[in-house]
Amino acid sequence: MHYALIAEFKTVLNVLDAAKRIRDEGFKNWDVLTPFPIHGLDAAMGLKRSKVPFFTFFGGLTGIITAILMVWYMNAYDYPLTVGGKPFFSPVFPFPVFYELTILLAAFGTFFGMFIVNKLPMHYHPVFEHKGFARVTDDHFWIVIESIDPKFEGERTKRFLEEIGGVDVTFLSNDGN
Repeated sequence: MHYALIAEFKTVLNVLDAAKRIRDEGFKNWDVLTPFPIHGLDAAMGLKRSKVPFFTFFGGLTGIITAILMVWYMNAYDYPLTVGGKPFFSPVFPFPVFYELTILLAAFGTFFGMFIVNKLPMHYHPVFEHKGFARVTDDHFWIVIESIDPKFEGERTKRFLEEIGGVDVTFLSNDGN
């Protein structure tokens, strides 16, 4: 049983063009591996906006609510102390606490959101074992179309990858060979 088809592309423009053609062909389970971020690749692949900002927002919201409740509880409820006729609770004096806890929990939300959305940590993936995979961090570009894709049809998909500029198109088994 094959895990996927993997094809090498020589230039940024080739891989961008190929990504658009694969997207237009209707493939859903595929990925592009590049040594650096490519501007416009998300759009070429037809990817939706990331969900990470929601994690960031809710982390920040949790931070500000926690900070306000914490300061209110400590100063107005648990140990109310009148100092110079000032109110027990005011949003002015503890503003640094509000700000810092909001930023801290927003950062935690971003960090853990990235792990959740990207399914990390990924200790093993069949693509890691491909003979040319090490070059993806150097100067080569690869496109992987998984066999679970509804449009995947072995030899037909292989010919399609070759037509759109793929070089060294090979089947990738579950153990990477």
